[in-house]
Amino acid sequence: METASDGRGPGQSLRHARQLLECGQVPPAGLVGAVVARSWRRSMEAGLTPWRGLDGAHLSAPDLTRAIDRRRELVTRARPVMEYLHAQTRGSGSMVILADESGVVLDTMGDADFLGRAERVALMPGASWHETHRGTNAIGTALAESAPVSVHGGEHFLEHNSFLTCAAAPVAGPDGRLVGVLDISGHRRGRHPHTAGLVSAAAHMIENRLFEARHEGGLRLRLHPQPDGIGTLAEGLLALDGDGHIVGANRAALALLGLAPSALGQVRVQDRLAVDVDGLLDWGHRRRAAPFMADGSHGQRLFLRVEAPPRPVRANVATPVRHDALAELESGDAQVAQAVAKARKVAGKDIALLLMGESGVGKEVFAQAAHASGPRAAGPFVAVNCAALPEHLIEAELFGYAPGAFTGARRDGSPGRIRQAHGGTLFLDEIGDMPLSMQTRLLRVLQDRQVVPLGGGKAARVDFALMAATHQPLKQAVAEGRFRADLYYRLNGLSLTLPPLRQRGDLQALVARILDDIEPGGGLALSAQVAQAFADYGWPGNIRQLANVLRTACALLDDGDTRIRWQHLPEDLIDDMRAPARPEPGDMGDLRQVSDAVMERTLAACGGNVSRAAKQLGISRNTLYRHLRKP
Repeated sequence: METASDGRGPGQSLRHARQLLECGQVPPAGLVGAVVARSWRRSMEAGLTPWRGLDGAHLSAPDLTRAIDRRRELVTRARPVMEYLHAQTRGSGSMVILADESGVVLDTMGDADFLGRAERVALMPGASWHETHRGTNAIGTALAESAPVSVHGGEHFLEHNSFLTCAAAPVAGPDGRLVGVLDISGHRRGRHPHTAGLVSAAAHMIENRLFEARHEGGLRLRLHPQPDGIGTLAEGLLALDGDGHIVGANRAALALLGLAPSALGQVRVQDRLAVDVDGLLDWGHRRRAAPFMADGSHGQRLFLRVEAPPRPVRANVATPVRHDALAELESGDAQVAQAVAKARKVAGKDIALLLMGESGVGKEVFAQAAHASGPRAAGPFVAVNCAALPEHLIEAELFGYAPGAFTGARRDGSPGRIRQAHGGTLFLDEIGDMPLSMQTRLLRVLQDRQVVPLGGGKAARVDFALMAATHQPLKQAVAEGRFRADLYYRLNGLSLTLPPLRQRGDLQALVARILDDIEPGGGLALSAQVAQAFADYGWPGNIRQLANVLRTACALLDDGDTRIRWQHLPEDLIDDMRAPARPEPGDMGDLRQVSDAVMERTLAACGGNVSRAAKQLGISRNTLYRHLRKP
């Protein structure tokens, strides 16, 4: 235990300091920490006394709504991180708090047994915890100091907050300016030394999520003094414009390059690192994942990873712009544009096209567009859903049958879908669901280009372009013996994976296109709140789900109404959109590693005593047991 400079222990020094404070005196140096001393002085200068804060430090409901809307991006990006922090501290009698840059609480989550007491001291949404209103506290003091802060017990300026122990860290936006603060508060009896580290790590994660969202699709750099540091919470992040100006950065990058937030937009990357923009773009296009080393202007060496936007397509005045069905699929997403470009190159060649992706991403629509944009456009497009046909009918449906081939067969027989595709395109949807017995016969047809109908008859030659689609991992099906390897390699002439809607960058353009298809020239659009909710939603049903939602919403519009609002959306979708966002797999990896390391070190320090370790960590024994049982 540390001893104060006057020989007193920490507890005695704090009690003496509070006695002086209650007499209106600022305690001399050494009785409390420098951060607390500065904050107490500011609190007194704001006119506060230890027994009373300022009135009017709580927003009305409409003002709170506006405050949340103003920082909607912060709230959205912070919510998954808060969920994780709360899961780690559940049962410890504490809460996780997000406040904006003025100290107004925007969002909270915590244990029910602590929330009631927290509300009695206004630790709830809408309350301002700025120092001028509440005196020394972790939220307000972290904002005032622009640094992580812990405030325990009697270090709070207001007497009635002395039951709290709090740790907070400021959150900066991609422009380097403070946008908020993250805090964990609990009863002072549950204080543990590792909370501050967890909160700081979580704040860095929120900053990085804000950066990624703001500068997606542009030229970005990830940097760190060690190559293994790239991809961790400690990495620096930079966003550059076409001239090399640094237009975005997280705090780690600003520190590594010795820049102030005000320098963003003014300083070029080549002024701080021995690089040039053209070289960065070339490296990013050729070796995206490989880091390289660059010298800094201050003599330090940093490792960089480049994330470059797709190469621009140079317009050629001699080549007319194509306005075909494939072009109609492009609305600004780089992955879709790349798939379209590849499909064009194999059009008219004897190369099978295998489309992969989740259900609803538009695989059949893509196949129809590739057919309509190719040399066989005048021929038929025959689609067969292999998952929708009963197994005993697949053979007859595909290969046709002779008259009287089986009970219930048509008297004049049937040519089958493969023969119907002659001169055009055969599209086998959900090919992964085709029975093994049919796979063998299909492979023979694809090799010989001849079809013998069920029940016998003369073989018919067929000529068609082959396309197939699946949402299943066919390689895994081959490894498990559920799909023939030779058929897989026959189908996989060119495989294209269509991205899920949540990974596409053209959601707004897709919405506008679908709405215009539903009501051409109607001027339909989403309200601002619904547009933000659409952008944040995961869309498990992809484009098919989006189109269905928009068709339903349009049907519910009143005459003359052109804005789709919450009341026009299906209730189950509203519930899903307003539910807390769940972290993507691996999204919480760095924070989880920090948390796991803290638990393991504490447990080791306690000699394996779970009860004592849980008490020191401020978590329940069940939470620690769950951690111990993890593989």
